[in-house]
Amino acid sequence: MAILDNGDKNFAQMVLEIESGQVKIPQFQRKFVWDIKASAKLIDSILKGYPIGTFIYWRTNEQLRSVRNIGNINLPTQNEGEFVNYVLDGQQRLTSIFAAIKGVEIEREEGKKEDYSKIYVDLEADEEKEYIITDIVGKSEKTFIQLKYLVSSDFKYLASFPDEMQEKLTNLRKTLEGYIFKGVNLKDANIDIATEVFTRLNVGGKELTLFEIMVAKTYDAIKNFDLSENYDHLISRLKNVDYETISPQVVLQVVSMLLVKNVTRKEILKIEKQDFINKWSHAISCLESAVDFLKSFGVQVSRLLPYNALIVPFSLFFDKHPNKPSGIMLKYLEDFFWRCSLGYRYSSGTENKLAQDAEKIIKIVNNELPKYEWSIDISEQNIKLIGEFSTSKSYIKGLLCLYAMNKPKSFNNNLDVRIDNAWLKIATSKNYHHFFPKAWMKKNYPFMDESHYNHILNITIVDDFLNKNKIKDKPPSKYIEEFSKENVSLRDSLKSHLIGDVNEFGIYKDNYELFFDKRAELIQNELRKRIIEQQTGNDIQIENIDDDGG
Repeated sequence: MAILDNGDKNFAQMVLEIESGQVKIPQFQRKFVWDIKASAKLIDSILKGYPIGTFIYWRTNEQLRSVRNIGNINLPTQNEGEFVNYVLDGQQRLTSIFAAIKGVEIEREEGKKEDYSKIYVDLEADEEKEYIITDIVGKSEKTFIQLKYLVSSDFKYLASFPDEMQEKLTNLRKTLEGYIFKGVNLKDANIDIATEVFTRLNVGGKELTLFEIMVAKTYDAIKNFDLSENYDHLISRLKNVDYETISPQVVLQVVSMLLVKNVTRKEILKIEKQDFINKWSHAISCLESAVDFLKSFGVQVSRLLPYNALIVPFSLFFDKHPNKPSGIMLKYLEDFFWRCSLGYRYSSGTENKLAQDAEKIIKIVNNELPKYEWSIDISEQNIKLIGEFSTSKSYIKGLLCLYAMNKPKSFNNNLDVRIDNAWLKIATSKNYHHFFPKAWMKKNYPFMDESHYNHILNITIVDDFLNKNKIKDKPPSKYIEEFSKENVSLRDSLKSHLIGDVNEFGIYKDNYELFFDKRAELIQNELRKRIIEQQTGNDIQIENIDDDGG
């Protein structure tokens, strides 16, 4: 059970503990955002003896990732097993005080710098005025003193001030040195409790993420392990293969899945630091193998993934089976992908479902077909019913994966369409083209509900140039006729988009209803080839498999 005890510190003790690394700011704290004027106001309150609020510390010997410097002053790290007071409440105040008395330069994220040596004590002010000023224009020499010199200068320097200033200098210095910073220590608490306290104290701010907590918890200066930096390096590598949108949460889940076969927040927080660090490299290797497989499978970029969480079970697969799957195992793994993608598997209760699906992955590794407790519906009727185009729906993204797996070709030259994460952010992004353009549909089908043509069955994946500069709002009869003169392989190009014969699909007659029906039929047939027959509730698929992976 957590214990609260007195954490009061006098001025000298506060400064000494910061300088020695006994008081630290954990990395999960937000950036220092107070400007120099707000900091000056705080120092003024201290010099007047006013209360400035209570500092709350988490006293622990757990080594966390913490702010390593304030301004240009590097702060020491703790020795192994040594207790430290991590600031849970009071970061802005503590940083302001330390920066001001040391006179350091603070650099903000946007590159702006503020020089805290330009915080001065006005020796002509009384309690009714501000002791602390930042503008000394018009002030006479020796009527003010830099705060850092009031704190640290020797008697000889202070004696250089006029006699009438000596009493003021002495009193202000005594006030500062005698000031008691009220504090409370939280002891015997684990990081989960400490971050919960932090979150409650900062109700007006943003709640800490699990990743921010684990960054702090797993930091190890001796082993040079920094989760935040390691994640950044991972994303840099994944960006080279168009998978940079994998979230920190998923990466944590991969590590936890490989360690404890569980990915709940509670279980992740319980992972011992050294266990996490020791597993990291292997877990990331499995994750990258999963990405490599998904790309070769046809999910070319991460924004096409129906769920980021799919990375977790596929990483587990490569933990248990380092080599790429083939034959029946490959068919089982592909079947798993489609059942998760089209069955809304991770739309809710993701953590518990990932734990359940770990057992399915183990069965696949053992060349066994898992039983699925959820059903999927790939009928033409269902595709038509729920297919309104939205990149936030897993079912739609599953069908986009199907489109991408067919390696779509450009209508005008039969070259591969480039698919890019940056072009797939939203439903109006560059790669998505309505085969029957929306503007044309609105004009020629004015009584049709937009959801009927803003539909996955009307979507193709094309190049940005083709979409915006060639097709525009032309009807398919016109632009397909134009492309037929440029592209002798147009039939193959259309086939790569799961579009059949131009006449059978009503393209030259601009018959949207016929196109809609025929494409639904073709897509259903394509899905049937990829899903293994298995009866689960209303789910009955009709595809036999063989052992050659064909």
